[in-house]
Amino acid sequence: GQILAIVTEGDSKVRSLADHVLEIPNVDDALAPLLTVIPMQILSYHIALMRGCDVDQPRNLAKSVTVE
Repeated sequence: GQILAIVTEGDSKVRSLADHVLEIPNVDDALAPLLTVIPMQILSYHIALMRGCDVDQPRNLAKSVTVE
């Protein structure tokens, strides 16, 4: 398979090993997850669509909240 890497700006070592690169700015380690989670969710959404999965009603998801 192909390798998708999330790297910080200027990380040429990992960039040379990956097929596709998502670059994020250099930030404090505590903030890095905030910059990566949304692009990864969007990527997951598009992969699910390409695989033909129903993204609005996933399999094996138990209903845990009931709104009256």
